[in-house]
Amino acid sequence: MLLSNITDSMTGGVPLSVNFNSPEDYFIFIFQLLFATTAVLVAGTVVIGILATRALRLQNRFIFMLNTSICDTLVGFSVYYLGLFDVQEGFPSRNGTYNMLPSLLGVNIMTFLFAQFDRYFAVCHPFIYTRFITRRVVISANVYCWFHVYSQSIVSNFLPLSKSIQLYVFGIVSLQIIVFTKVVMTIKLYVVARYQLERDPPSAERENNKESLRIIIFVVISFLVLWGPSFVNIVLRLLVGTGLRFRNEATNIFAIMARLNAVCTPAVYLWGSPALREATVRAVWGRVCPRCKRRVGSTSVKGKGKERAPIH
Repeated sequence: MLLSNITDSMTGGVPLSVNFNSPEDYFIFIFQLLFATTAVLVAGTVVIGILATRALRLQNRFIFMLNTSICDTLVGFSVYYLGLFDVQEGFPSRNGTYNMLPSLLGVNIMTFLFAQFDRYFAVCHPFIYTRFITRRVVISANVYCWFHVYSQSIVSNFLPLSKSIQLYVFGIVSLQIIVFTKVVMTIKLYVVARYQLERDPPSAERENNKESLRIIIFVVISFLVLWGPSFVNIVLRLLVGTGLRFRNEATNIFAIMARLNAVCTPAVYLWGSPALREATVRAVWGRVCPRCKRRVGSTSVKGKGKERAPIH
C-alpha cells in the first residue's frame, strides 16, 4: 500500500496542478492560492484569539471551536499542496499524502458530533452536564477525534490494497451513520433553541445558550451542505462504479466545496460570538490595526456593567 503513492513524477518533482494553457488554468491556480491564504488567516485568527484569551479557554464550547479551527488552519496549509500541485488522493493515488491531509475533514466531522451532544446536555440537562462534562472530558473527546481518525488512516496505509479498500469502505459506512446522527441532533438542537429556550426567563445564561446553539446549528448545516456532494460522489464511485472523476484535487469541485468549510466554519464562529470577535481583534487584528483595538476597547468599557454569562 505504501508503494501505491510512489509515481514517476517523484523523480523530477511534483508538477503543478495546471499547465497554464488557458485562462481557466490561471483562474484555478489563483483561486487555490487565495483560498489557502484566506483559510489560514481566518481560521488561524480564531485559534490565536481563543488561545490568547483565558475566559474563552475555560468554556467547553470554545474548546470545540479551537479544535475545529486548528483543523481548518491545517486544511488551509494543505491546499498549498493539494491545490497548487498535481495531486490525486484516494484509490488510485498520485503524488498523494496517504490520505493524511484529507483526514482533517474527518477530525472536523467527529468534533462537530461531540460538540452537538455537548450543547444538547448543556442546555437540556444542565445538572448532569455540570457534574460530569468537565473540561478534562471535553479535551479528551477532542483528542480522541484526532486519534480515531489518524490511527485508522495510518493502519490502512500498512494493509494490502484490497484490505485497505475494505477499511476505506467501512469508514464510508461509518460516516453515513455519523451524518445521520448529526442531522437528527441538528433538528433536536433547533427544536430546543426554538421552543425550550423561549420559555426560559431572560438571563445571561439564556443568551449564552442561544448563542452557542445558533453557532453549532449554522456550522453543522453549512458543513453538511458543502461536504455532502463530495461524500455522495465517493459513495457512488465505490459502491456503484459511477460518479464523477477529476484530473486532480485542484479541479475536483466537490473536494473544493468540502474544503471551503475551512473558511465558512471560523467565519460563522466570528459572526455568532461577539466575545470571540473581541478576542481576535485584541490578540491579532488590533496589533495590525491599532484603531480597531481602540474601538473594541471603548465598546468593552461600555459593556462592563452588563451581567457576564456563566461558563459552559
